[in-house]
Amino acid sequence: MERLLVLLATCLLLLTAPTLAADRRRPMQIDDLFRLQRVSDPQISPDGQHVAYVVTSVDLEANTLSSAIWIAPTGKGEPRQLTNSGKRDRHPRWSPDGRQLLFESNRSGTYQLWLIDLAGGEARQLTQISTGATDGIWSPDGKHIAFVSSVYPEFSSEPFKVADAANKKKAEAAEKNPVKARVFSKLFFRHWDSYVEDKRQHLFVLPLHDGKPGEPRNVTPGDRDAVPTSSTFALGDDHTFSPDGQYLLYTATPDRDEAWSTNFDIFRVSIQGGQPENLTKNNPAADGAPRFAPDGKQLVYRAQKRAGFEADRWQLYVVACDASGAWKGKPRSLTADFDGSPESFAWAGDSKAVYFVAEQKARSPIFRADLDGSVAPVLEGHSNGHLSVSRDGKTLAFTRVAMHFPHEVFVATLDPATRTAAAARNISQVNAKLLSRLDLPLPESVTIPGADNTPMQMWILKPPGFDPKKKWPVAYLVHGGPQGAWEDGWSFRWCPELWAAQGYLVALPNPRGSTGFGQKYVDEISGDWGGKCYEDLMKGVDYLEKLDYVDRDRIGSAGASFGGYMMNWFAVNTGRFKCLITHCSVWNFESMYGTTDELWFDEWEHGGPPWGKNRHSYEKHSPHRLAGNLGKFKTPMLVIHNDLDFRCPIGQGHELFTALQRQRVPSRMINFPDEGHWVTKPKNSEYWHQEVFAWLKKYVAPGGK
Repeated sequence: MERLLVLLATCLLLLTAPTLAADRRRPMQIDDLFRLQRVSDPQISPDGQHVAYVVTSVDLEANTLSSAIWIAPTGKGEPRQLTNSGKRDRHPRWSPDGRQLLFESNRSGTYQLWLIDLAGGEARQLTQISTGATDGIWSPDGKHIAFVSSVYPEFSSEPFKVADAANKKKAEAAEKNPVKARVFSKLFFRHWDSYVEDKRQHLFVLPLHDGKPGEPRNVTPGDRDAVPTSSTFALGDDHTFSPDGQYLLYTATPDRDEAWSTNFDIFRVSIQGGQPENLTKNNPAADGAPRFAPDGKQLVYRAQKRAGFEADRWQLYVVACDASGAWKGKPRSLTADFDGSPESFAWAGDSKAVYFVAEQKARSPIFRADLDGSVAPVLEGHSNGHLSVSRDGKTLAFTRVAMHFPHEVFVATLDPATRTAAAARNISQVNAKLLSRLDLPLPESVTIPGADNTPMQMWILKPPGFDPKKKWPVAYLVHGGPQGAWEDGWSFRWCPELWAAQGYLVALPNPRGSTGFGQKYVDEISGDWGGKCYEDLMKGVDYLEKLDYVDRDRIGSAGASFGGYMMNWFAVNTGRFKCLITHCSVWNFESMYGTTDELWFDEWEHGGPPWGKNRHSYEKHSPHRLAGNLGKFKTPMLVIHNDLDFRCPIGQGHELFTALQRQRVPSRMINFPDEGHWVTKPKNSEYWHQEVFAWLKKYVAPGGK
């Protein structure tokens, strides 16, 4: 009888264990955001047996980030850490024979290229260039490495040692000079969060002799960048060696009008140097990210059609080529009939298709584009990216992310015959232990009628411990872009799970302008920021207010960049929110144009500069004009703006806060002098979250009632 009772008790314990485990899970805390590790850049080995990737860790107390290279087997086995410098080791790239990993690290001061043997031993430094070395890639035969370095163009045609010494001397003189004046003769003179200082990003080729580095050669000298200076037009490795290893194909910035032209082109140049050849000169819009097929007979790249429009639909183009990378014939689109924008992409092992990722209805499936132009999904679920295919074409490595877990490295087995992929497996498991202790609700997707009854998708994330019999407050979050989207994904800057853990129902709408719902939906935001998009968002609030478990008297809203603009537009057009939080926003379109870095954005959105016939476009939806609307301009607002934000410059925040204070609207401004468009430093991020949640709590009490 005693044994029977023990057996029954054991069975009962096993039956209730999952429930008990779930009950022990706790809501996410701010500190958890920094305990979670950040995974990126998976690279599958040539034999398909391993994946190298980067894991970034945060030391909150030290206010630092460090990253290391890890390796995980694609089959059985545990991941292992390959580098441990305590600095920033990143961008791992396998040697063609799979025996070594090339990576970049700042362990010796500036970023330089390093090499480590997989069989064991310490990493050794390959480059010692004064201007640093990043984005290293191998030639197919392993005899050369190409990398990027930011140099002064006036020295770039000199022999390497002469040029490097001159670069070092000029940088040191500027550092020692008590006069810190900056002198500009053209745009760009600054970008995102830093000054360009008249430097150019050039491509260098480093020869290897029996594994020993020779002298680097600058193969793109002159006053032009050989890599995209805007992340909008970059896609990881934007340069590649030709199949015979004798040429480089790369993505260059426009040769003129950089700040308002999107005419990025693909060039081809010998690794010995010489006059580059523009391969895409007939397309006035953006081209980039060339990738050669495994058979060396074809090349695929991305391109847009509309000049000046950074959010135009990307298409994948394929063109026949020879071993030197010279094009044979006219490029043709593989995705002409696909209403989406390919992001990360990689060739199939048999050179008969290209796998790619594209946003689709707030997720990012993996698709396959065959050379005949047919496109079909091969792997769905959550949001995927950073594709890497093994040499035999049988194994696919990639990152996967969801609203309830950060990026992890996944692998899937590819079947070219059926054009399908087996179920994905998580091989990194970096955050499994911590995630198992957190109560992270799954998001729900709803679709509602927006402006003109056009469907609008919206995520709803309920708080931990949600009780549908109670009334819950809402945090209504508007994404940036505006050509962006709330995907089933994770963010360390705006983490919906962390907002929900504060005791709010979090709503994440994808209004007009959001990506992943067709190019027409994207286009309808241009010139109409405060129009249909605003109406879409108001329809979203209408929907929420009708839910039985929503407290319509406790709704606050927050957003950054374009989302911040919309907070400002809310402020002067509606009083239905209890409070607003605006981060690095746009308040005055006209002053924004004269101070932002990328002019092509404003010129497309408003039809040109703000003088002459386009002035009305800048005025129509500019919130600053309506600051006198005292009947609406009264919602308490938290303003956050940063000195190093050159995209939405600090003056936008100053103008907004001045208007709020002058009109006696309850307001508070937080300024980070050492941050750009985002808040990325750990301690600053911690403070940001504390202030944001405190403001929300002050006006929108959390928790169900």
